[in-house]
Amino acid sequence: MNSPQHSDTPRVRAVLADDERLMREQLRARLSEVWPDLEIVAEAKNGLEAVELVRQHRPDLVFLDIRMPGLTGVDAARQIAQMGGGDDVPEGEDWQVPEIVFITAYDQYAVEAFEQGVADYVLKPAERERLALTVQRIKKRLAMRDGADSAAAAGHEDEAGDAKAAAPLQQLLHKLSAQINPASAPKYLQWIQATVGQAIQMIPVEDVLFFISDEKYTRVQTARVEALIRKPIKELVDELDPTLFWQVHRSTLVNARAIDGITRDFRGRQMVGVKGLSEKLEVSRSYTHLFKGM
Repeated sequence: MNSPQHSDTPRVRAVLADDERLMREQLRARLSEVWPDLEIVAEAKNGLEAVELVRQHRPDLVFLDIRMPGLTGVDAARQIAQMGGGDDVPEGEDWQVPEIVFITAYDQYAVEAFEQGVADYVLKPAERERLALTVQRIKKRLAMRDGADSAAAAGHEDEAGDAKAAAPLQQLLHKLSAQINPASAPKYLQWIQATVGQAIQMIPVEDVLFFISDEKYTRVQTARVEALIRKPIKELVDELDPTLFWQVHRSTLVNARAIDGITRDFRGRQMVGVKGLSEKLEVSRSYTHLFKGM
């Protein structure tokens, strides 16, 4: 006889990645104490496995050790953050990029961005009290996602206004990369070499209002010029200053200074208005947290 369910709410599903087996076992045991309803659907011993398991299981949550062989937790998070559409999700299936919790033995990685809710962290070995706080934060963020989905489904519209956003995940990942390997701190693009008609033009990055990709090209839009480049969004994400360009869709980066306001369309989707243009840019579900409270 099956045991009765405590709630009709679907269980939160997680992937756990750490190259140390004892650390995985210890974290799994602690999680069972502070979050007994959590379902760990898979475990990975390196970053490459973590990315593949997230793609395969499409969990709500992923725990990533910051330092893993082959592909670090930060690099794995970059790849996971680019999921949410295309080949990563079967047609007709709706899935958001999972919440991310970093696992680290070094508290210098506990940067301010963690406390701002972009992601969370757990120090090794996982202490029950600190892990309980992380669980509380994750549950709150997952509930906010569900609330936003319900509002969109009901067709509630947000009023346009100035964007009051959470810091994008990319900002945190850039900070962590610089801390792990200071010599590899990124030098952000300053110019974009793009095709305008039959000519090649050098466009200052700060003049770009947004980048939007299709299968072959990426459109570069300024106030005066529309141009094309062959570099995909997933590469631009790592080459542009994340404090200036925010990813709002797997195919779209927008200049934060150019955001004019947020509205909802007739289907309940968030749409970003761009200063000086009538065109609006769709915000996918995985990035609605950027404009929470709007």
